[in-house]
Amino acid sequence: MVHGEVWTLKEFFVYPNEYIYWSIQIVMYPFMTGLVAGAFVLSSLYHVFGVQKLKDIARFSLVFSFALLPVAMMPLMLHLQQPQRGIEVMMTPHFTSAIAAFGIVFSTYGMIVAAEIWFVYRRFFVETALELRAKQHRTGIESLQCALYTILTLGAWDISEHALEADERAISRLASIGIPVACFLHGYAGFIFGSVKANALWMTPLMPVIFICSAVVSGIALCILTYVITMELRKIVYARKRRNDPTLPTNDELKSVEKNVVIMTSKYLVMFLVLAISLELLDLIFRTYTAVKSWDILRAVIYEKDFFKIFVLQYGFGNLIPFIIFLSPGLTVKRAVLGTILVLIGVFMMRWNVVIGGQAFSGSFSGFMEYAMPIIPHDLETFKEGLAGALMVIITPYIIFFGLSNIVPIFGTKNDTH
Repeated sequence: MVHGEVWTLKEFFVYPNEYIYWSIQIVMYPFMTGLVAGAFVLSSLYHVFGVQKLKDIARFSLVFSFALLPVAMMPLMLHLQQPQRGIEVMMTPHFTSAIAAFGIVFSTYGMIVAAEIWFVYRRFFVETALELRAKQHRTGIESLQCALYTILTLGAWDISEHALEADERAISRLASIGIPVACFLHGYAGFIFGSVKANALWMTPLMPVIFICSAVVSGIALCILTYVITMELRKIVYARKRRNDPTLPTNDELKSVEKNVVIMTSKYLVMFLVLAISLELLDLIFRTYTAVKSWDILRAVIYEKDFFKIFVLQYGFGNLIPFIIFLSPGLTVKRAVLGTILVLIGVFMMRWNVVIGGQAFSGSFSGFMEYAMPIIPHDLETFKEGLAGALMVIITPYIIFFGLSNIVPIFGTKNDTH
């Protein structure tokens, strides 16, 4: 059976060899890489531009970006028919194609984020390792922790004021370098689509820019949503521990911090949301005005076949309603959570409409195809290219983030100077 035949529905005249080859995993690929870039940009607003009100979420978003990073490659690996060869992109990178350049960009960005996290937490690694070493009777877990934090210090034990200032400068420089690299990491995903001359919907120079702006929007939105969920769990945990440790912050204190962080971060979300909406509408208006040869089939896809997906789900629920929610006076945490969920739906639908919508019309310009996503998998192919595979991609970064949160303090320490 041909790849894509199971989930492709055809209408009118479609060539026999035409199918929806790029399915849900290729939708998830730019969506997940966008989350990586957006989370890092949010962190950099504090480390580079000195936005003090974002200090509490800067470290959180930096670690979350690192947790999302390995998952950026996961949709591609699931989509490949020969996934064992996917590592060749990382081992033999070159610039002969946009996909091949991914190895260099991904590796560079990964090293930048890892180095920045190390500088941010270096003092914590040293203090924790020294504290565990000083214990005479350590448990098995504490011995493993001692070995782990000793390795993480990388032999840099100096935590004097001069050394910490040097760490601060290194963090700022790495974040400054990381912003363009993060944008390029996701911009090249838009470049892959925008450079396909044979596809009328994808061929536009605005595609990389639109992808970058929507990536920042989705990354900030997911950081807000994850931050709120984590803070709610933190309240439950602290409520149990407060009996033995009265120095822990109260629920009212946590609520105050949570509200301030969410409201401040939402302002930057709205700013990037306006930019993303403007570029998407500009591209749509430009296509309508120029009305090139392929416009007839594009108009049928945009204004008829995918009208609900584009104008109701993407622009209506994903852009207009969140815009109203965030700009209405008296923003609350609950309203912000609803707004971020709708924003994420809107960005996901933008990716869906680009990837799936770009394959919705036949090369004959006389027929249409529709993607029927497999819900219940009956073999490995329908598992990878269906709902189950997409859910696995979404859940994986949270598992990694939970593991990282047990190694580094994502909410800072008492002696935090960053």
